[in-house]
Amino acid sequence: MNDDIASPGRKLMARLDEFARFSDEEGRLTRLYLSNAHRQAAQQYVAWCREIGLAAGIDASGNVWARYEGKQPGAPALMIGSHIDTVRDAGKYDGNLGALAALAVVEELAKKGERLDIAVEIVAFGDEEGVRFPTTLTGSRAFAGLFARSSLDQKDADGISMREALTNFGCEPEAVATLRGRNVAAFVELHIEQGPVLEAENLPVGIVTAINGATRFHCTLRGLAGHAGATPMNLRQDALTAAAEMILMIEARARSENDLVATVGRLEVEPGAVNVIPGEARFTIDMRAPRDAQRQRAVNDIDKQLIAIAKARNVELISVHTHEAGAYICDPRIVAGLKAAVERIGKPARLLPSGAGHDTMIMGQLCPAGMLFVRCKGGVSHNPLESITVEDCEIGFAALMEFVRGFKAAT
Repeated sequence: MNDDIASPGRKLMARLDEFARFSDEEGRLTRLYLSNAHRQAAQQYVAWCREIGLAAGIDASGNVWARYEGKQPGAPALMIGSHIDTVRDAGKYDGNLGALAALAVVEELAKKGERLDIAVEIVAFGDEEGVRFPTTLTGSRAFAGLFARSSLDQKDADGISMREALTNFGCEPEAVATLRGRNVAAFVELHIEQGPVLEAENLPVGIVTAINGATRFHCTLRGLAGHAGATPMNLRQDALTAAAEMILMIEARARSENDLVATVGRLEVEPGAVNVIPGEARFTIDMRAPRDAQRQRAVNDIDKQLIAIAKARNVELISVHTHEAGAYICDPRIVAGLKAAVERIGKPARLLPSGAGHDTMIMGQLCPAGMLFVRCKGGVSHNPLESITVEDCEIGFAALMEFVRGFKAAT
């Protein structure tokens, strides 16, 4: 593709295809925090930044960061971007769209020699998904000054601590807890919707008003492994059947209220032999709701029932809350600015909430923050079938560009 004749949206789509080659697994896209694929993706992002004259670098937590100065050096910055880590067997637009769109915005400004009243900072956060380590949103937490030092001791499935992984990545682990963005006037994130609303209403983009809060647990059940043929049913301490009862309880509790959702996304069983009663089971819980009080009531109920089921089935329960994020209401001024930008490019401005968590909800604790959604096919995400059209990408980019050009820092 000739970059001179390619529209910014088409070039962005081509870059997304190119970026998807950075994967930890052959044949599918998996890019985990601080992995080799993350390193390669971060280095490519830095290279693209330097091609347009930006001094880009990787911070202590593995985020890529660059700044495009405004008319006056040192001006307050509008930060735009998203994350570049993925879930396992991912689609190529979740997070990556926003990170590369941010680069495309600055590239367009630089190509025209256009300087704004504000600086534009772009960021590619290293960890949003929380797939490798129990803590999620590590990149934005670090940038917002909200990183918990205890997270450095969390370990991945291979027993590697975050501290070790950061060191291997070339970062300074102890410096992560002291990171904090300075002079950031606002943060805006372009992201696929990851839901079906925009497609159902035949709309290319939407403006996010609020983001669901989330609680995550990691539960370990320890029973007693035994011979599948020689242990009577009434004398078993089966960790898996206890986990099964708990999982169904979690599903039932979430179904009992509108807007409340709960997911058990991972289940592991030991020793995992066909003729052995499971002696240990481990599973995760992800619970979300748009209202913090509603979510907390459900979390309290589930905590109590987990204990009751474990006691009734004579298994040991270890339940740890690994993630807690309150619901976030997007900044009204950012929402209004995004709405106006969408209307200026001639598109309907649909306001809607986000059921998924995003870096925006963390950055909103540092500065005013908001989000712009792009329609995705079938609302499918966290899946190789994740898909957006070139036309919607063009519209999303145009709306973001319009917002950036029209943004004024609060005085």
